[in-house]
Amino acid sequence: MVDEPSAPAAPGPSAQPVLRIANLVVRYPLSDRPTLDGLDLSLAPGDRLALVGPSGCGKSTVARAVQQLLPQGSLCSGQLEVAGVDPRQLKRPALRRLRGEAIGLVFQDPMTRLNPLLTIGEHLSDTLEAHRAHWLTGAPMGASRRRRAVRQRAEALLTRVGIGVERYGSYPHEFSGGMRQRLAIALALALAPKLVVADEPTTSLDVAVASQVMAELTSLCQEAGSALLLISHDLAMAGRWCDRIAVLDQGRLVEEAPSHQLLTAPASPLTRRLVSKARAREGLRSSAPVDAPLLLELEELRSWHPLPSLPWQQRWLKAVDGVSLRLLEGETIGVVGASGCGKSSLCRALMGLAPVRGGAVRLQGRDLRQLGGRELRRARRRIQMVFQDPLACLNPQMPVGEAIADPLLIHRLASRSAARQRARELMEAVGLTPAEDFEHRRPRQLSGGQQQRVAIARALILEPKVLLCDESVSMLDAEVQADVLALLRRLQAELGLGLLFVTHDLSVASGFCHRVIVLDGGRIVEEGPGAQLLRHPQAAITRILVDACPRLPALAA
Repeated sequence: MVDEPSAPAAPGPSAQPVLRIANLVVRYPLSDRPTLDGLDLSLAPGDRLALVGPSGCGKSTVARAVQQLLPQGSLCSGQLEVAGVDPRQLKRPALRRLRGEAIGLVFQDPMTRLNPLLTIGEHLSDTLEAHRAHWLTGAPMGASRRRRAVRQRAEALLTRVGIGVERYGSYPHEFSGGMRQRLAIALALALAPKLVVADEPTTSLDVAVASQVMAELTSLCQEAGSALLLISHDLAMAGRWCDRIAVLDQGRLVEEAPSHQLLTAPASPLTRRLVSKARAREGLRSSAPVDAPLLLELEELRSWHPLPSLPWQQRWLKAVDGVSLRLLEGETIGVVGASGCGKSSLCRALMGLAPVRGGAVRLQGRDLRQLGGRELRRARRRIQMVFQDPLACLNPQMPVGEAIADPLLIHRLASRSAARQRARELMEAVGLTPAEDFEHRRPRQLSGGQQQRVAIARALILEPKVLLCDESVSMLDAEVQADVLALLRRLQAELGLGLLFVTHDLSVASGFCHRVIVLDGGRIVEEGPGAQLLRHPQAAITRILVDACPRLPALAA
């Protein structure tokens, strides 16, 4: 079980705030209203503050404003000081030094910061070399001694975040998501900054890896005396790792309090609503359908990928290795497990996007592996997928109405006008009402919850019987998550859908799914009702996941 951080030492009476924000207003170009509207916030050395709120409340804009990473032409007024310096008054070289030496930033997706052409060691050595005056003190030294000193410090940082020095020459694509996030933490803390900003650092990680990453982050901040500003939509995680929580709404601070107090006795209406939705999600229980017809049956399904090897000694990555399950009409099966266990590979194999090396996939009694050509394409229309990031699967230049209608045109199932009409009907069905207000918008003109509703509508337009949801609510805040899950439940009841629901959030799996299977090494190691797995986990990996899963504090009796 991961140790939770101890409380930081209280700063002395003369300690200056690391971050001071007063009446901060930020308005993006072409926006008719400010994203931040009079925000007040303060962090002292060693503070751990979580910034939470609904989608679009301005959480990530705070991180951009602090580092002055706002788009050109943005308005940024009010008081803003980092380590006693206003970043808006600095010229570019001084601002670059401030970003590395006073502020460390951990992104949601570390690949947005990592250069795929640089090794892991080169990422760290470049940062250390660029800021060597900040950390490399003492008598001047020659180039070779300086390179050795940089290498030694880089290796020490890698060791500190749990990456072996033998991986110094590896490239980012050779690392798992959790390992890349550890590297991002090493980069953020390389120069012992006074403030670390972590913007949704664990959204794409399973609970075990997320817990390890947050333990490393908070421990390193505590050692360096750095203040941590954690931006998150996960109230339970915020409460576990931060001393205080601040709630934003429409760019304003509506509540700030110690974590336990805010999660057990919220004061503002918005906070009460967010906490209520999160508690309802944790306490939800679903009854399995009775005597429902069988939709999907997998028998010893194998999806193996060839690894580099000699021709006579073929090696395989066994992503899915003998998975068997039965999905009934109207049933939801949750699929959980650690990173790399085969959850997404299972979905990709069912969609025909990954090779299937053996076993059977029977959809309504027909084995898809025995079909081919037009018959297989017709059968595959009955299995559709909703991805984690809707922006990644929507054309940014295509209006969402056209994106929803497009599958009907691709499969030549309707005329253009009929496809548009059907798209409007589905937009209404998923809550994008009135459809006329949404159909001509581009994906980036919608909120995260609205984008996911578009993705669900597009998946449903071919009238599938099985819907594969791959981490489809992990990027959404508690309120929008609850809305999307309620939408999926309603559509399931109306259409008789069978759902295969991949998630790393055990509280979502236990509440939303009728049954949960746990994968490890491409195999099912445990199966049963979600509540039972949470209370009495049997397999070793299930116990690790349950221990690492953050939960809201219990209410006083």
